[in-house]
Amino acid sequence: MKLKRVIDKYISYRKTLGTKFRMPSIYLKSFVNKIGSSVPVETVSTGAVEQFLYGNSKVVTGAWFARYSALNGLYDYLLIRDYVKKSPLPNILPKRPKELTAYIFSDNELKSIFRAALIYPKRRSNISPYMVQTVLFITYALGLRISETLSIKLRDIDMNNLVIALRGTKFYKSRLVTFNIQVKAVLRAFLEWRTDHNQTDFADADVFLNDDNLPVSTACIEKIFEKIRNKAGIKRDDGGRYQPRIHDLRHTFAVNRLINCYKKGNDPQKYLPILSVYMGHAHYAYTATYLAMTDELLQQANKRFERYLKNIKS
Repeated sequence: MKLKRVIDKYISYRKTLGTKFRMPSIYLKSFVNKIGSSVPVETVSTGAVEQFLYGNSKVVTGAWFARYSALNGLYDYLLIRDYVKKSPLPNILPKRPKELTAYIFSDNELKSIFRAALIYPKRRSNISPYMVQTVLFITYALGLRISETLSIKLRDIDMNNLVIALRGTKFYKSRLVTFNIQVKAVLRAFLEWRTDHNQTDFADADVFLNDDNLPVSTACIEKIFEKIRNKAGIKRDDGGRYQPRIHDLRHTFAVNRLINCYKKGNDPQKYLPILSVYMGHAHYAYTATYLAMTDELLQQANKRFERYLKNIKS
């Protein structure tokens, strides 16, 4: 059977199981483009697979393992159904790269990002800088994934109760996210701006659209954020491999909420489950991965421990 046909069958099969299967589908379609759609699946060699896994370099990245995972699922499917007799995937896997360390933006860096969002473009486009600024602010202020921010519909915003409904987000979960009066003011101003610019206003319309009334993609905003970050002069000086990402706004939100918890004298162990639910995690252990140990967070933890020692001695 031809490679493209069998991969199309596999993708359809995975989707019937109730999964979006978005990223593995992208990797598998890329595999078809790399190998050739009309190549018989049983003739794909280990060498060809390794060329796909490594891409244009011999550096092992997280993407290597993402591609491998997609192919591994495919070949399990093919072997069970006797489409192939043997998997061409390598038997020995390389060492995984170190996990990505989150970048926690300072308050001044956040302000620089929001300012730079209005002046980043070098030439006019159909992406409004004001819309981009609002996207970044809402993403940080509510601790959202960028995909969640961009998925918000007009009907999802309840200004009276200060709640946004996030529907069918990661792992098909939905949740309610509350916001304060400062965020309400930002949202209200942006919604008025949408009206003034004749953007689509039916209930099921996306809140964040370009000037052509089309939804803005995650990839587009991520590229724009890179330009904004450069404009703001923000970069790693810790030797980290990757520069700060838009997803680090969510990490920064989590850290700042915990710092605020310490400052108010609240118990962080009791607060973490609440923060976990708010951020849409199934278990607060997942939230803990967002909490990079910054100097301020460590300082607040030390202060709490000192108070604990004083209480024991008194």
